[in-house]
Amino acid sequence: MAASSSRKYDLILLGATGHTGKLCAEHITKSLPTDLKWAVSGRSYERLSAVVEEIKTYNPDRIQPAVEAATLSLDDLRSLAQKTRLVLNTVGPYFRYSSPVVQACAENGTHYLDVTGESPWVYEMIQKYHDTAKANGAIMIPQIGMESAPSDLLAWSLARVIKEKLSQNTKEVVASIHVIHSQPSGGTLATVVGLLDHYSLGEMMRASAPWALSPIPGPKSSAPVSLKTKMLGVRYEQDLGTLTTSITAGPNVAIVQRTWGLLGGPKSYGPNFQYHEYMRVKNSLAGVIIHFALSLGLFALAMPPLRWLLQYAAHNFHAPGQGTSKADAAEETLELRGVAEADDGSSHPRMAMAKFRYDGSIYYMTGVFLAEAAMVILKNDGLMKELGGGLLTPAMLGQPFIDRLRNAGVILESRIMPERTANPKQ
Repeated sequence: MAASSSRKYDLILLGATGHTGKLCAEHITKSLPTDLKWAVSGRSYERLSAVVEEIKTYNPDRIQPAVEAATLSLDDLRSLAQKTRLVLNTVGPYFRYSSPVVQACAENGTHYLDVTGESPWVYEMIQKYHDTAKANGAIMIPQIGMESAPSDLLAWSLARVIKEKLSQNTKEVVASIHVIHSQPSGGTLATVVGLLDHYSLGEMMRASAPWALSPIPGPKSSAPVSLKTKMLGVRYEQDLGTLTTSITAGPNVAIVQRTWGLLGGPKSYGPNFQYHEYMRVKNSLAGVIIHFALSLGLFALAMPPLRWLLQYAAHNFHAPGQGTSKADAAEETLELRGVAEADDGSSHPRMAMAKFRYDGSIYYMTGVFLAEAAMVILKNDGLMKELGGGLLTPAMLGQPFIDRLRNAGVILESRIMPERTANPKQ
């Protein structure tokens, strides 16, 4: 019962009045086909109409979006899902508002994309709606924004180049945030401090367990993390430098692991595959300080009084729906680098390296991911038939997605590195 082309709209952008929603609408207006049948949706007709008037200035000659006012009731969302082939959902915090959106799309065979980074919520949605979405042919991909598309595509590209160039499986991918210049929006901050109010500690731990999102059991690590890294958070990689704990690693690792499982596990990246993600730092001392600062921060979030204080600070920094100015956002950058080890059984295995980079607003980049992934789904019937349906991952869209992102300004490149006699790690 996958969404047919006879539906009123190709896509509906839900949450178009929020910070990320507006940026996604801007990219659709500037870059997607002018004959696209689309609508913006949210609770306020007046605010949605103002968004339409604003984005019209970017391309007045194209078909402008319709306005579909809707509440977040299940009845309204079912009606909305039945009108469109695909929903782009930017309504967060997702754990608080978006479960009925997922339900409505899964039940009606409507494709769905969002940009959450809330792993416990994604775990819950997979348990509840993956089978329904699969039965109805709905391609549903959460975490297709900053979390966790760059990491997922980086790992996919590294495993692919090793398979194509060396005819080997991949043993381990180590990725790092090499450069990040960005400020979180009000919605992102509100989400971070709200998760522990919604989910119990047990639910959080269950969702963050190794391979929790993978549909099949993950391999036991044949490249275990050293005791030093576990205790102090610091790791050294010759081609990445000194690395430490990254606050975004958890959601990203979970999605990469789910991709491994969805693609067939041992038949895809390989039977011994591991993925680890860190953040680059200048030296080991800085890495240790950051590691313990993040650990203390997570401890603070677990304590209600401190969590309420952080929530107050978040609302005063940027209210939900707001973000940095366009001038400041234009100076933002995100760069991830990764190295991968071929599983060739040698003492000095061949290595591959990859880089993901985007210069400009990170939240605009997130809108780009949403819009370009939508076009892959809407225009690639063969790939959609192959995928079938269910709650999937960004890398499942494969090379067509990467090609569209490159055309939109994303740099994603991978290569096999020259042979060498040592791969120092510590």
